[in-house]
Amino acid sequence: MKMGTEELLRLTVAALMTRTGERQNVLADGLGLSQAQISRKQAGRQHWSLEDLDGLAAHFGLHVLDLLAGPTHAVGVFHGSIPALRPSGAPAPPPASAGQLPLPAVQLPAQPPQAPAPPAAAPVAPCVLCGQPCSEEVDGFPQHLSAEECAAAIAAAPPTPASAPAAPAPAPVPQQLPAERPTQEPAPAADAAAESVAPEPAPEAVPEAEPLSEPEPEPEPGPVRTGPAVVRGPRAYASGTLTDQVADNVHAALQECDGDVEAAQAVLLRSAIPDVMALFKASRVGGRYEHSEFPPTADVLRKRSQKGADEIWEGRPKWRNREIFKAAKAGEEFEVTALDMNAAYLSAFKCWLPIGQLREDTSGVHDRKKAGVHLITPAEWEHTDLPNALGNRMEPGELWVSESTLRLLLDCARDGLADAPVIHRSLVSGGTEVLLEKLRRALAEVRKSALAEGDELTVNYVKSMYSKLVSTLGESTANRDMRRPDWMHIMRAKAFANLWMKAHKIHKAGFQVVEMSGTDELHVIGDWRTVFAEGRDLNQVKEKQTYTLGGKR
Repeated sequence: MKMGTEELLRLTVAALMTRTGERQNVLADGLGLSQAQISRKQAGRQHWSLEDLDGLAAHFGLHVLDLLAGPTHAVGVFHGSIPALRPSGAPAPPPASAGQLPLPAVQLPAQPPQAPAPPAAAPVAPCVLCGQPCSEEVDGFPQHLSAEECAAAIAAAPPTPASAPAAPAPAPVPQQLPAERPTQEPAPAADAAAESVAPEPAPEAVPEAEPLSEPEPEPEPGPVRTGPAVVRGPRAYASGTLTDQVADNVHAALQECDGDVEAAQAVLLRSAIPDVMALFKASRVGGRYEHSEFPPTADVLRKRSQKGADEIWEGRPKWRNREIFKAAKAGEEFEVTALDMNAAYLSAFKCWLPIGQLREDTSGVHDRKKAGVHLITPAEWEHTDLPNALGNRMEPGELWVSESTLRLLLDCARDGLADAPVIHRSLVSGGTEVLLEKLRRALAEVRKSALAEGDELTVNYVKSMYSKLVSTLGESTANRDMRRPDWMHIMRAKAFANLWMKAHKIHKAGFQVVEMSGTDELHVIGDWRTVFAEGRDLNQVKEKQTYTLGGKR
């Protein structure tokens, strides 16, 4: 049975991880993914995308063709015992700039001179996969048609005499080390839909790693690579251009204010909206599709008055555990910890957003490749010890919700917490989860560095940028670069959904949820540090206060 390309890639990744000693969390950091995503991809429950393939090639320092040629070939190229592949006519790598290490050239193995073949016989050339002679071609490359044929050709090859002189290794051609994994947005379909990116759980909800496929046996040690060793340092978390732009803005404000931090902060806060929009546009350079900045606004997204609201319900939580408070009034005592979520709106940048104009869909079926707003009838919520995923909605019946809220309700239905909502109408467009990913990573990287250095000026500037971006994408005169009220609702609802998922995680761990409100406040009973990491990173939480609820008075 012939092995599929993706299954072969999984074996190759497993073999490379085994050979390098890397664990899934290390590979996840290198690709900008979570450990849970790597586990799902290696277990076959989620596909490796073309973007992932580029990231894997950059991470292991191999050509994409080497990854697709199988685990034995990839590991051999990694150690220098097998020549690397490169399509004929591909441009040579650019020379390395100062301070960068050269990489060995990626090229096809030289074809040895062949004896003249009879006119009727097919031309024989070395297979690009195994290097043994073959007469077949695939897309212009000499290649055996199956792995079994490659194995048979290798087994039939005569052994190389021990006295034969080793061929001189090709001189390494300097090649610029990749500074970061290239980010490729999904290509739009006919309706501007992007390729599906499977939704990942919240960063803090990391399941146990699943077993990988059995890797190929390690190859016998081959010739030592003569070129300079490739030093793989920590991969950049975001584009240096974007992070440098933020640093330049802070530096310019300090210069303008002669080093007065308070005055510089006032300047930066005033320019936060145009600055973050400039960063967003810079992050979209090189994207494979264009998003709509001023699409027609649907009626349900229009405010009913100047200071009123539209018809979208965002699912804002405001909940207290009645049983806990009832027991506290009866004299029972509880030690409660109030937790604060870090950069809730920045984390909400990772959400499914519609690309183009919203169009009506009355099928009643949720298409996970699209995003928008939906008219639904939610199911009853019967859990008294867990807040309703819909928020503190009191009115029964139909309501309009954003993409983030609908996906959360559907996830609850899959977990058996409630029935699935009934979808009556949808206003949707082709969607993607990575539209704001470059911007999110850049702001997260700048924020993390500023926190480590105690630079509160930059921390406050970044906070102002991401929070004002969310709040001004609707019908706001403060942001004249874009009007997407659907994005605003989806991002705000995603922040509420992320908070609910943290409450659910506490509940599943056997602890009690006491209170949940806003975008970032969660009160719990129990040793929460066994569930969440403590700190100020996006995937961590911090303690606001600890207090006693109830007790004798």
